[in-house]
Amino acid sequence: MKKEDIPQKKLLDAPGVYFFLGKRKEILYIGKATSLKNRVRSYFTHDIREKRSEIIEKMVEEAKTVDATVTDSVLEALILETNLIRTHKPKYNTISKDDKSFNHLVITDEEFPRVLVVRGKDLTQEFAKKEIKYHFGPFPSGMLFREALKIVRKIFQFYDTDKPIGTEKGKMARGKVDFNRQIGLYPSVQSKKEYQKTIRHIKLFFEGKKKQIITELEKEMKTLAKAEKFEDANLVKRKIFALQHIQDVALIKDDVRVYRDEKTARIEGYDVAHLSGKNMVGVMTVSEGLQPQKSEYRKFKINTVHGSNDPAALREVLERRLAHPEWQYPSIIVVDGSTAQKNAAEHVLRKYDVLIPVVGVVKDEKHNPKRIIGPRSIIDTYHDAILLVNAEAHRFAIGYHRSKRKLP
Repeated sequence: MKKEDIPQKKLLDAPGVYFFLGKRKEILYIGKATSLKNRVRSYFTHDIREKRSEIIEKMVEEAKTVDATVTDSVLEALILETNLIRTHKPKYNTISKDDKSFNHLVITDEEFPRVLVVRGKDLTQEFAKKEIKYHFGPFPSGMLFREALKIVRKIFQFYDTDKPIGTEKGKMARGKVDFNRQIGLYPSVQSKKEYQKTIRHIKLFFEGKKKQIITELEKEMKTLAKAEKFEDANLVKRKIFALQHIQDVALIKDDVRVYRDEKTARIEGYDVAHLSGKNMVGVMTVSEGLQPQKSEYRKFKINTVHGSNDPAALREVLERRLAHPEWQYPSIIVVDGSTAQKNAAEHVLRKYDVLIPVVGVVKDEKHNPKRIIGPRSIIDTYHDAILLVNAEAHRFAIGYHRSKRKLP
């Protein structure tokens, strides 16, 4: 697809969600934007591969047209994007396909439901299916999602306590709940009926049904005014105004970077170790939010490569890794080496039709990092995390190789 093919009438300087469509009008990619016009135009630059990734470059080449839906706010664009990705599962929305490290919104099925942020990998561990009343997500950018929830909370106050409301033990826990009520984080009125209404409105909001909420609130406001409950009617009126004029300045961030939330990124590092081709081994290490996940490290004894051929050994390691779909896929793969290792990894990913960006850490003669090769946006955003997972892979590979040689 070329820049001149963009349907200008559909791309306003307004927040919303855009869709890159294939030749059969299938959705290839979904994204959100502060400005639909500027965001979509940013895909048609000569250095798209460096600014984004090879995957995004390929997506633009495959696309035939762009469609868009305008929203009233960036907050609503964020919610709509998440719902549409979950429904359509577009081919090139790689990051959102595997959501175990991303944030989800869970509303519990309790007398006073709690609205909680839960990591994907913790969902089944923390809650049984019957304990969840409503579930939304995944939200790839943890930072933006938490900002979004702060905005929602200014309109609809909800509980997010560790334990169900009413089961607090000790004065400190009860005091914290009372304090949060006083400062407006928790509902001030202890009415089960009113709170259930609030929960329903939060659910509708995250379903993208803001207009339905406003219609219901307008009806409620008129009923209260007719009953001469003017103070209560005014509170509802203020809520309607807040919904119609959502203040989401905090969400208007840099709308160019795709891989920007280092706190939730899952990165896998790979390295190969041997002594002149003997006792060749490979390893996989994992980092999430700059934290090594050592329980997910893996060792591989190389079986198909004889002699000093690091790229071939890396191909074997990645093929064996991809034979385990039950292992969560990462957002980024880091290989120890230069273009040869990076190309070898990308070859395996293409072979298995897996879309994950790859970066390589090039070392000097003392095996210290000299430079990182790969998409510029990913390197800039995840520089420290890339070096961490690479250092862990080198350490782990050397340790495994020594154990195979039975050296101290």
